[in-house]
Amino acid sequence: MKYLKIILLLIIVLTVFFFGKGFLTPSITYESQISVNKSIEEAWSVVSDESKVTDWLKSIKKIELVEGTANTIGAVSNIYVVENGQEMLMQETITELVPNDHIAMTFTMGFMNMHYKLSMKEEDGKTRIHTISTTSGNGIFAKSMVSFMTGAMKAQEDENLNNLKNVIEENTTIY
Repeated sequence: MKYLKIILLLIIVLTVFFFGKGFLTPSITYESQISVNKSIEEAWSVVSDESKVTDWLKSIKKIELVEGTANTIGAVSNIYVVENGQEMLMQETITELVPNDHIAMTFTMGFMNMHYKLSMKEEDGKTRIHTISTTSGNGIFAKSMVSFMTGAMKAQEDENLNNLKNVIEENTTIY
């Protein structure tokens, strides 16, 4: 009986900790950046080229424009992603767009929402690409899960940007 009480108390403490972290940290923010040896115009063109998206965002399988004009403010696209063998659908809405400077988007999916901004700046003949993402769960369980995922999400963004760096620097398309 004593062990049962200890186990029950441990479960209660862990549950309170799990949901408390989600309550106290309802969203997470993480940043990443790279520098590429290409002009800002070429880097922007590669980022904007939908035919190259799956070369640097490996989990994307398909993008469907559902509203508006591609690569314009207000454009809405369904993005089909496969993670760990499971397909997920997220909806992307472009909220800001200044060519050769930045693009901001919101991504909505059942489990969580993300605000994402990719900015570019030319420095010493190179282009610095910086991203900032703020992610929040939908519901207390999702908020709690997201609050523990900062490291994994940051690592994924670092990998995505390193893939992007390779795609930009290996680009041979003339835009």
